[in-house]
Amino acid sequence: MPKLLVLGAGTAGTMVANKLRRRLDRREWQVAVVDRDDAHHYRPGYLFVPFGTYRAEDVVRSRHHFLADGVDLVLGEIDRVDADGDEVLLADGRRLAYDYLVIATGAVTRPDQTPGLLGREWRRSIFDFYTLDGAVALGEALAGFDGGRLVVHVTEMPITCPVAPLEMTFLLDAWLRTRGIRDLVDLVYVTPLDGAFTRPVASAHLGGMLEDRGIALEADFAVERVDPERKALVSYDEREVPFDLLVTVPLMTGAGFVGRSGLGDELDYVRVDPHTLLSVDHDNLFAIGDACDIPASKAGSVAHFAVEVFVDNFVQHVRGLAMTGSFDGHANCFVESGDDKALLIDFNYDTEPLPGKYPLPVLGPLSLLKETRANHLGKLAFRHVYWNVLLPGRRVPLPASMSMAGKHAPHEDQHEPQEA
Repeated sequence: MPKLLVLGAGTAGTMVANKLRRRLDRREWQVAVVDRDDAHHYRPGYLFVPFGTYRAEDVVRSRHHFLADGVDLVLGEIDRVDADGDEVLLADGRRLAYDYLVIATGAVTRPDQTPGLLGREWRRSIFDFYTLDGAVALGEALAGFDGGRLVVHVTEMPITCPVAPLEMTFLLDAWLRTRGIRDLVDLVYVTPLDGAFTRPVASAHLGGMLEDRGIALEADFAVERVDPERKALVSYDEREVPFDLLVTVPLMTGAGFVGRSGLGDELDYVRVDPHTLLSVDHDNLFAIGDACDIPASKAGSVAHFAVEVFVDNFVQHVRGLAMTGSFDGHANCFVESGDDKALLIDFNYDTEPLPGKYPLPVLGPLSLLKETRANHLGKLAFRHVYWNVLLPGRRVPLPASMSMAGKHAPHEDQHEPQEA
């Protein structure tokens, strides 16, 4: 009986296991998932924890609850993959054989890779929000913050949910205004990119939003170290950004076992074909979601759209047929902008985010690259969709490939008006 082994029971891994369990004959296939624990985290919710919108318990549930009947969950730490021997070795010595392997172990933050970041100021004046503990600690720090220099910082790309640092910055701006202390705070956004975002039209639009809010943008900042004594970020070209409170996104890499197994690039992301997600080195190994090296955003929407393409391809592949599906890097992301509004961006490998309507080209009801309350409500509603539709592998009536319907190129130097 052939065995499908999925490494990682996060967003991508859970969807893959559930969808393929339905597609593969139970009398012929075993399906198992490996993860270190039974706690599934709704990571987009971390953004709201520091502001009290969500509590820690609102973003964590049991992995078992979301895995379909017939999917075995194996709890254990992965040591390495023996791709030539078709085995996964766990840290406790167990060996798990497989016929087909899907790596979906995501990305991890590595604050230890930036000198000084984990020094005496860690979780005192330096905080992250890409971990639940960090988001909770940041909320406690903000409760006592009454003014000074507040810096939001991205160490290096790629990161999971690349718009989240901008969202944090906009939410901090709104939160400071609500508390009546915005004029007591210098708010700074520091990024290694040459602008606010990775794509030109969206970068110009989001950069304009930073400027309109009086938020300083420090671009092209490649951090070399953090000076905890002087509370300053120091770049390789010796620029410095001082802070009283630093909200940082540390370097992110793939899981360590990927590198130990010889399957990854220099950041331990699995090397795959960007359209089929099949390993470039092994014909029975795939990687999906944040774990792979495709040139797309590391976002939940990318995992969702990629899974839709991957499942059909996988069934064809194991039957010895050519894979006919081609993933185009489709991503869409809500961008919280404060004051109960948000933007929505929709793009893929080849097409940058553009203004327009989504998902219907005329009716929307969501607006692209425009701040609206409807987009904000969509962002909040997504938590319900995530737990009850996406993870169980139910059908979402959205095309996996990006469509240009309803999108248009903006006029130069023209900002779209905000919508109430």
